[in-house]
Amino acid sequence: MTRIDDTFARLRTEGRKAFVSYIMAGDPDVETSLAIMKGLPGAGVDVIELGMPFTDPMADGSTIQLAGQRALEGGQTLERTLQMVRDFRQGDDRTPIVMMGYYNPIYSRGVQRFLAEAREAGIDGLIIVDLPPEEDDELCLPAQAAGLNFIRLATPTTDAKRLPTVLRNTSGFVYYVSITGITGAAAAQAADVAPEVARIKAATDLPVIVGFGITTPESAQAIAGVADGCVVGSAIVKLIGEGRSVADVLAHVRALAAGAHRA
Repeated sequence: MTRIDDTFARLRTEGRKAFVSYIMAGDPDVETSLAIMKGLPGAGVDVIELGMPFTDPMADGSTIQLAGQRALEGGQTLERTLQMVRDFRQGDDRTPIVMMGYYNPIYSRGVQRFLAEAREAGIDGLIIVDLPPEEDDELCLPAQAAGLNFIRLATPTTDAKRLPTVLRNTSGFVYYVSITGITGAAAAQAADVAPEVARIKAATDLPVIVGFGITTPESAQAIAGVADGCVVGSAIVKLIGEGRSVADVLAHVRALAAGAHRA
């Protein structure tokens, strides 16, 4: 049982939906990024997705691309991202942390080295966008053997034939991408999402969390209402990119979380 498993079990007992927030590690700098990260649980965040800066983020729109560029230009590295998690864990040993990004930085570091460091730092799960199920031997299976959840993406184009393959080695939760395209590109619609979530839940007992296209407390409530929770990323990262204060960013996160929790 990881912190992710424990958190969703607790939320089910409480009859609550999950609110998951994404930030880019090191954006706009390590100190600010860590201060925001430390404030997320108090703002109502149930699970933190921590982005790994990467030069070629193929699934991300301009908002998160720019966040990655700011972080890299500020000297953020995978080592510094792991250290952020260690620093966070000094004051919070409960909130799950999912590292989200692309395989190249992990491959460059070495899979076994990365997994050992990630587990030691306090990471609970991975979302690696560019590793399909056909590549499970690369990272998914070693990660699960190391005690980390490996969270898979399902999309509107994941048909009935493909879905069992996507779910086969998924753990923690299923991340349903509500739109076709990149992050921040369009608004998620609950009427479109609901039947897709039902289709996935008929095939797995895992929680289904919906992301992409959720920008307001109202949309967080609507989407969480038809799933087990929702993820907000670009709407939060946009404020960070505008240079808003830590307090302002966390106030917006609090409003989004309250929307999801009203569902």
